Amino acid sequence: MSMSGSSLYQKRSIFTVIEAVIIIGLALVPLFATFPYRVNIFLSWEGAYRMSQGQMPYKDFGLPLGYGYWIIPSIFFRLFGPQLISLVKAQVFINIMAGFSFRHILQRLELAPGIRALSVLVFVLSYSFFNFWPWYNHTVIVYELAGLAFLFQYLTGPQTRKRLLWLLPAALFVFLSIFTKQDGGGLALLLCLALLLYNSLHEKSWLGIPVFLGFLALVAAIFILPLTRYGFGYWFNHGQPPHNSRLAVSDFAEEILGGSQWIKFYLVLMVVSLVPAFRKFKAFWENKRAMLFTLLTLGILAEAALFQVTSYTPPDNNIFFHSFAFAFLCAQFSSLQQVDLGRFRAFTAAALLVLLWWSGVFWKYIDRVFARVFPTTEVAASAPGAENVVSRRNFMLSTDTGVNVPTSEWVFSRLPGFKKVYMPPSTVEGMERLLQLPVVKEKKDSIKVLNMTELTPLAHAMPFRLETGQDYPLWYHLGVGMFNRQLDAFTQKVRGHHYDLILYEYAPGLNNFFPFALRKELQEHYRLADTFLAPRRPTNATIEVYVKP
Repeated sequence: MSMSGSSLYQKRSIFTVIEAVIIIGLALVPLFATFPYRVNIFLSWEGAYRMSQGQMPYKDFGLPLGYGYWIIPSIFFRLFGPQLISLVKAQVFINIMAGFSFRHILQRLELAPGIRALSVLVFVLSYSFFNFWPWYNHTVIVYELAGLAFLFQYLTGPQTRKRLLWLLPAALFVFLSIFTKQDGGGLALLLCLALLLYNSLHEKSWLGIPVFLGFLALVAAIFILPLTRYGFGYWFNHGQPPHNSRLAVSDFAEEILGGSQWIKFYLVLMVVSLVPAFRKFKAFWENKRAMLFTLLTLGILAEAALFQVTSYTPPDNNIFFHSFAFAFLCAQFSSLQQVDLGRFRAFTAAALLVLLWWSGVFWKYIDRVFARVFPTTEVAASAPGAENVVSRRNFMLSTDTGVNVPTSEWVFSRLPGFKKVYMPPSTVEGMERLLQLPVVKEKKDSIKVLNMTELTPLAHAMPFRLETGQDYPLWYHLGVGMFNRQLDAFTQKVRGHHYDLILYEYAPGLNNFFPFALRKELQEHYRLADTFLAPRRPTNATIEVYVKP
């Protein structure tokens, strides 16, 4: 090997190590931290717990989407136990999987090592690092990235029949994306088909598309056919209203035209950078990797624009687009400006700029130390004689008369399922009182419990046997996770005093997050034994404990 070849290999190896350190190192950070109770994490816990106990979706419980999201968390429950912190460990794995999938896509597109490493840094900072807890609106994209990684192995591999086998794992992960969240997964499928269509036109061979769809149908059959004998129709709320769409053209127009500044900004920059290529479009079309990269980036931007409307909680679901757009634009402009980001100084300078760009991600952790060294104006204003000091921190007065417990006052519970997770003192004390209730101590394992709260790990802490049935909802959001038929069934059970203990979370600011109609039945047919705060931020919901009269 020549000296120049050896130097190039060494440079690539160094950047490979840098990328691995970024992906794995930042993914491992949550393992050394403690966390406030995460809103909505109850759903992740219960689905993973049920599946880790051997329950089958649609047979033992119903849910309005596929169960792809719960596969990884349930495996981690089997490995580490049904603790909330096991979900954090599962997310560490998911983040590592996402990072290497993204890196592999860029590697197959033959990006320069320096640009690729910078893009990996942007990806981790903008999309992975702050995702400590798993959530289906994130996992759906991670499965898509894994599918795209295998798809690009096929698209850019040697022109042999054997490369068709790469379409099998590509189809598997695209299906898992669909089986996690149908909107994100459906967009992932369309993007894959668009890339395969260009590949077919470029190679003048149409074998890729039918093979991919065939593998997709095979995988779908393996997953879905065993479920059809049970309540698989729950996904579609089969047999009862509503069946109306929750989306409207106006929603897309408002979000895309009225917002989406970053997406439109990247699109404008892409068009500007591609002007020279458009002038020689035939040569550009024949440049397979350039065309694939362009189609991929445009597809990701389009997906992000739509996904922010179809999956609107939390509001940053769609920011996976930053890293793809950055990689594309960095590759375009670095060649135009003749900047070699493979040189140590240039790469370091660029990395520092990326860290400045995404400083908001890690600033909140640094701020805890920074605030002690440089006290805020609000603290200084508490000094004698400074009562009238007004600053950006106190120029508005809160008119909220509700109870709000800041997270600085939250505490840990002794219950193993809540290890390393802190909650409002009222919540922790309420759970302790709950475990001391006579009905809990007397009936023990035979107790019948309906837990309509975010404290789903109580099923393992008390413990009590979870209710099962193909029409039993995994969660109780009326019109989303359960429907009128399930509400009627719960109503009849409450009137018949079927349950020994019922926990109900009253969240007046959330539209039937736990069905309001059932609370009225509880107030009429059960006795309210206790109340305490729910572990939400802000603490604006109450958990009510009902027992038989």
